[in-house]
Amino acid sequence: MTSSPPELLDSCGVRRAYDTVAEDYAAHLPDTRWEPALDLAMVDAFAAAVGNEGRVLDAGCGTGRMTRYLVERGCSVMGVDLSPGMVAVARRHHPGLVFTVGSVTDLPYPDDQFAGVMLWYSIIHTRPAGQARIFAEAARVLRPAGHLLVAFQSGQGTRDASGAYRQFGHEIELQRHLYTADELSSYIEAVGLREVCRLVRRAQGKERDDQVIMLARAL
Repeated sequence: MTSSPPELLDSCGVRRAYDTVAEDYAAHLPDTRWEPALDLAMVDAFAAAVGNEGRVLDAGCGTGRMTRYLVERGCSVMGVDLSPGMVAVARRHHPGLVFTVGSVTDLPYPDDQFAGVMLWYSIIHTRPAGQARIFAEAARVLRPAGHLLVAFQSGQGTRDASGAYRQFGHEIELQRHLYTADELSSYIEAVGLREVCRLVRRAQGKERDDQVIMLARAL
């Protein structure tokens, strides 16, 4: 028997956790009302950069709230997520949009398919050993001169992410991994993309960590 690659060892647990919380997640986060204006400004910049150049992939789309946000800004978007439960909710809440079950470490699309790829907090449950694979996949499906947007919590080490769901009565196991902006920039550059700009802001409200949003472009 062959062992699972280290970056995939959490996949079953992450899928199970989000399948469990999907309905409550969608009810608590139905849209972008909790996103700070600075964060959404980066998404707007990404949407403007992609423009009418082609389709956008919301990779790790969850229940589709950011997918819808991009659509409202004129992008042609489809979503993919590891959790069938989250995808089912996304399809129900956003009829007319296309959502597929799949992993950010093994995207179910041919090469050079998208003008933009967004990883909105969808790298955070993957260990450092798996990050290179995520960005290699994003680069593979991007067209030349396509754009990548990635958001994540800044820092080092891991956090227990399960506590946020206890208020809804869910006892799950879920960890998130922290990365610095420079670490992520190195992953991006290693797959032939160039960082265009980054937003690094301090934690606010109930956030425990600083936040990073990075925009990059394929060469």
